Amino acid sequence: MSENINKNSSITEQLKQATVQAIFNLYGIELTTNTILVNATKPEFEGDYTVVLFAFVKQLKKSPEVLGAELGQYLVENNATLFAAFNVIKGFLNLSVTDNYWTNFLTNNFQNNSYGIFPKNGEKVMVEYSSPNTNKPLHLGHLRNNFLGWSIAEILKAKGYDVVKTCIVNDRGIHICKSMIAWQLFGNGATPQTTNTKGDHFVGDYYVLYNDEYKKQVAELIEQGITKEEAEKKAPILLSAQQMLQDWEAGKPEVIELWKAMNGWVYEGFNTTYQAIGSDFDRTYYESQTYLLGKDLVEKGLEKGVFYQKEDSSVWIDLTADGLDEKIVRRKDGTSVYITQDIGLAVDKYEEYHSNKSIYVVGDEQNYHFKVLKLICQKLQLPSADGIFHLSYGMVELPTGKMKSREGTVVDADDLVSEMIAISQQKTEELGKVKDFTSEELTSLYNTIGLGALKFFLLRVDPKKKMVFNPEESIEFQGFTGPFIQFIHARIKSILRKANEDDLNKVMAFNSQLLPLEKAIIVELEQFPSIISDAAAEYDPSKIAIYSYNLAKTFSSFYSDLSIANAESEEKKVLRLQMAKLTAQVLKTGMRLLGAGVPERM
Repeated sequence: MSENINKNSSITEQLKQATVQAIFNLYGIELTTNTILVNATKPEFEGDYTVVLFAFVKQLKKSPEVLGAELGQYLVENNATLFAAFNVIKGFLNLSVTDNYWTNFLTNNFQNNSYGIFPKNGEKVMVEYSSPNTNKPLHLGHLRNNFLGWSIAEILKAKGYDVVKTCIVNDRGIHICKSMIAWQLFGNGATPQTTNTKGDHFVGDYYVLYNDEYKKQVAELIEQGITKEEAEKKAPILLSAQQMLQDWEAGKPEVIELWKAMNGWVYEGFNTTYQAIGSDFDRTYYESQTYLLGKDLVEKGLEKGVFYQKEDSSVWIDLTADGLDEKIVRRKDGTSVYITQDIGLAVDKYEEYHSNKSIYVVGDEQNYHFKVLKLICQKLQLPSADGIFHLSYGMVELPTGKMKSREGTVVDADDLVSEMIAISQQKTEELGKVKDFTSEELTSLYNTIGLGALKFFLLRVDPKKKMVFNPEESIEFQGFTGPFIQFIHARIKSILRKANEDDLNKVMAFNSQLLPLEKAIIVELEQFPSIISDAAAEYDPSKIAIYSYNLAKTFSSFYSDLSIANAESEEKKVLRLQMAKLTAQVLKTGMRLLGAGVPERM
């Protein structure tokens, strides 16, 4: 077995490699590093990292205490530059890493502006997010979706993947026809320009009007003696919308013309919002261009016996043997459903990019839909099938409860962004530290703080969990917030601006013992690449958010207790300046992976 330990690996990986080597040399047993469990040592015990021994006790036929003592002694004696001391407590081997390891790590990385970023790994991943409908503007739920998708794409890039950011626009279907019918009934030729209304808001207002009129007509039919169930099917405005969908699929010119005009208004509005929130896509797909391929695949599936046709001509798939249910893939009138479009889109995306994995960032109310989609694609033997991955996330709510778009009670994305920027202005002015900023600098600062607070708050929670968004809480300058991290970054940049450039760039050997807070910061900095790896593996930006906050908090404690400019020695001054520089760089990278900026001063 080779005795080489990869010095470029993380400290935990080097520890695993050293442990595998030690077990082989001591006992002649070959293990792999993934069988070695390493944790950070608990604060109440002495040491930095702990090797859990229970997995080897039976195989090596030794008590945990004896095994720990033999392993610990071997590791310290044969890896003197890595380990300084060890102790064993009830089956746990606690190892102390040498100060020399930590200072060498700092010296090698403090000037590395791409620290934490991995080299290309040759794999391609598609991340689909946003997925708006062209019958309403973007709202708070879309913001969590956009921020989550964008951040995951950037984290995967940082891990070395070739990433394609995509968006599917749901630009056709019954919901679109509802807005179109309402405009025909109530619009009187109005446009976003004549009403001075943002295009997506303009069309969204007609979707709400449709729903109001639909409820009114249902109530009138019930009064006439029709059952509620019948009334909901026979409301004239619903029948008109259903007829319009058939006319659209048949290509009726006046319907297509109105559809293009109203969607055009919406796209202008979407683009304004995307620009404001920093969301972008490498490729945008449109349901109107993918549903026909889906319909063709339904026909082929019928021929293969994957689907079956009912007496009313609707087409279904029976997934009861797979623990699911029967699912419609084409209506009796021949029109397609969501799943039809998604089958076609899966093929389109694969044929264009041949990605290893296609991630769909969609709320957890669609969990069943994506199980069905993957199963259908597998049964159709589509090459894209196995790469389909649904990144399910919890809904975002307000302290007042759920939002309902068709009732016009959603929190509009544009309004929320404006509110966040206004709150950031108010809170910043209360602190009174920006009197020497120009008006342009202030505008940029308020945008950076407001959007940073919004993105951080929506991404700091595990995506799988439902969350409650509170604008005021998100923009506090203390606590688990984006503005706290931004403030610490700005403070570090101020320290570095005042420092002597020669001091900052000195190359020197650090011989004095690291103080606990000095070591704590360097240990956290060393973990950054591993945090990116974990966040990429689990598609979880909250790991970056939590790490960035903890690092900022540790630096805040360090700066309160230890001086940099008036350090007790030249060596300590240089050490702390280099720590500060790498901390600022890591905070900047971490926040960038969340889509948030960090000001140079604030």
